[in-house]
Amino acid sequence: MSVQQVNPNAEIVSKQVALRVNVSAAVGLQQVLASNLGPTGTLKLLVGGAGQLKLTKDGVTLLKEMQIQHPTASLIARTATAQDSITGDGTTSTVLLVGELLRQSERMVSEGLHPRIVTDGLDQARDECLKFLQEMAVTVDDPIEQREMLVNVARSSLQTKLDAALVKHMSHAVVDAIQTIYTADAPLDLNRVEILTLQRQSSMDSRFVRGIVLDHGARHPDMPNLLHNVYILTCNLSLEYEQTETQAGFVYSSAQEREKLVESERKWLDERCQKIIELKRSVCSEHDKASFCIINQKGVDPLSLDIFAKEGILCLRRAKRRNMERLTLACGGKIVLSVSDLDKEHLGFAGKVTEVTYGEDKYTFVEDCGANAQACTLLLQGPNQLTVDQVKDAVKDGLRAVKNVVEDKAIVPGAGAFEIAASLHLTNNCVPKTSGKVKLGMQAFAEALLIVPKTLIANSGFDVQETLLQLKEERESSGMPVGINCATGEPMLPAEEGVWDNVRVKRQSLHLSTVLANQLLLVDEVMRAGKQMGKAAAQSEAAGME
Repeated sequence: MSVQQVNPNAEIVSKQVALRVNVSAAVGLQQVLASNLGPTGTLKLLVGGAGQLKLTKDGVTLLKEMQIQHPTASLIARTATAQDSITGDGTTSTVLLVGELLRQSERMVSEGLHPRIVTDGLDQARDECLKFLQEMAVTVDDPIEQREMLVNVARSSLQTKLDAALVKHMSHAVVDAIQTIYTADAPLDLNRVEILTLQRQSSMDSRFVRGIVLDHGARHPDMPNLLHNVYILTCNLSLEYEQTETQAGFVYSSAQEREKLVESERKWLDERCQKIIELKRSVCSEHDKASFCIINQKGVDPLSLDIFAKEGILCLRRAKRRNMERLTLACGGKIVLSVSDLDKEHLGFAGKVTEVTYGEDKYTFVEDCGANAQACTLLLQGPNQLTVDQVKDAVKDGLRAVKNVVEDKAIVPGAGAFEIAASLHLTNNCVPKTSGKVKLGMQAFAEALLIVPKTLIANSGFDVQETLLQLKEERESSGMPVGINCATGEPMLPAEEGVWDNVRVKRQSLHLSTVLANQLLLVDEVMRAGKQMGKAAAQSEAAGME
């Protein structure tokens, strides 16, 4: 062959063998992830090289953590993780759909149909499905006010990854977070939600905090650990001795001169502290029982901390930059960069500030920030790191699911209802109107769509063929979106049960899976003929020169 004449070391897989290699890789990856789909899916325990453990059923976590060596399987995994980074969900469904599209197409190609005709059929079927998706989607006016609907969307996302009791608890917390950070006519920024994890108590103790939780506390024993009606000064001020940018030193000839130098330097810091104390006294009077808290991004030396402690001020130093930005969003006010900018208008306000100690670590809760708060915290707890990581991954997906609904202003019935309806739409309405061999590719797409309800049925422990026939008959007789009840195996109306999916997740999954399946179907040679690198390349060049 021509490639082997150019590179005798090339390894080549051609024609039908190449297709079988790609299909077997896609189906193999499909079988790995299939058992995880849906609320009744099983878990995977990942073991790292150094003995690390990770318990998950999240598709993107599995694809990122697994060591995939097959080039085709690696390509599918990268595509599916791109789906997660764009929409936040649909990773497992995309892998299943790619594998099933290739499996259905291979049967037709092996019977003599050209791959290009199959891919044309798949493209037409995808376009028809996208049109049908828009028709089937339920438009939601002002979704941020539809709390019950948002809770159902969050529950639909979380129940595929968490147990039922925790799902009910966390779905409300996720919706509270989204409603807190929502700003009209502006995109939702999930970075305003701080996700803090604690390895303690039970996962049911996880909760939503309308404010910010800082993972450190005060550095002075006499500072108060509980404040009410708190004015918050968020600042980036230096309240400690600073080193000079150039080499410098004190030159003195007597002890008295040294004391004067030390006093002059201390005086500079004391004046800064006094200005802050004056601001505190101007805003905190005895009759309103207000208190004062300083959260500084830079350091505060022990003497300055002692000055603040005597004044009853809680002072936190070396706060993280991301928390400084969230604090101003949650409590109001502005970050003060100079003592000359100290003003009441730059202060934030919180109903309560509490310092607590869990084990050896201190945490500061800045809570009750009012209705105008635009940042918040999800405090996730669990008895071990495996549980905490599992809850954290699920909550991130739940946040993305609710965010998608708010931005799309539309939802689509879940539980496999869209896939069943789209498959019957292609079979009954689109294929009969299409002439030529292209309709075979459309039939393959229609069959491949059923992999999602089939997998949901299999993972729930019911007979796949019998239950799928019931779902199809119910859909054709009623014309309603019909899904699978994973608890009973009976047909159900997802809209009545509150099982909803994201429109953009379905749309992106259809696009990505079809494009990737088409590309892999059109591969007629798989060759490993790249340039050698490193020592091997140098040795082969030396051998050639000899």
